[in-house]
Amino acid sequence: MVCAMFSSKSRLAHYVKLPLLSAWCGFAICTGAAAQDQGEQWISLFNGSNLDGWTPKFTGFPAGENHLDTFRVEDGLLTVSYDNWTDFNSEFGHLFHEQSFSHYRLRVEYRFIGEQVVNGPAWAFRNNGMMLHSQTPESMTLDQEFPASIEVQLLGGNGADERSTANICTPGTHFRLEGELITEHCTNSSSATFHGDQWVTLEVEVRGDELIRHTVNGEVVFEYSATQLDESDPDASRLLNSGAPLALSQGQIAIQAESHPTQFRRIEVMPL
Repeated sequence: MVCAMFSSKSRLAHYVKLPLLSAWCGFAICTGAAAQDQGEQWISLFNGSNLDGWTPKFTGFPAGENHLDTFRVEDGLLTVSYDNWTDFNSEFGHLFHEQSFSHYRLRVEYRFIGEQVVNGPAWAFRNNGMMLHSQTPESMTLDQEFPASIEVQLLGGNGADERSTANICTPGTHFRLEGELITEHCTNSSSATFHGDQWVTLEVEVRGDELIRHTVNGEVVFEYSATQLDESDPDASRLLNSGAPLALSQGQIAIQAESHPTQFRRIEVMPL
């Protein structure tokens, strides 16, 4: 990562308050005055050298096991690599940052590289995502494929067809769009299509469960509100039964490994 190189854990700790009782929640980021007191600086979540502060979780493997060294640092970039894979059998992976967030701006620079691993699903071609308001990796079941969360879906083009990025997908969750409860799994944004290995800048403004706004290369492409757990989803129901609130207003940030190599050179937050 080529953004501010200081200890994310020590800086983030200054903004964290309100410890919650369950593994679902962790800690929330302070709002308002705390950010202003610190000059509203961006805080890097990735140190550019290793995966300190991040925990992997793959389908079929316990939290903390980085299956086939998929998440790694190469040339200062946080990389999702499939160099060690021969084929893909639904071992979906996620890499979770250790802190939990509520009101913040997220800035990510990403690109897709190389070829999709053999037997990767067609929909996962040039596909990754930023999981927001996510449950913790430790609270996932062993065979759970995706954490209950709000996914800002990152997609790349195939060189010819239109394919928007910064869409929303909702594993175990719902949201409201202009007041209407949306229960479909994925909803497209209005973004342009980005072909090849070009870098794309995503910014997401997150204000608890009140507002989430997606911006791509400076253009607002999607916004919605009232993020919440899906009571009919087994994973979300398990969280609700353990005491998690229905309204989804905070949680961890995670990146995905869905079968296509991806690089990130910037992952940073600004508390609001």
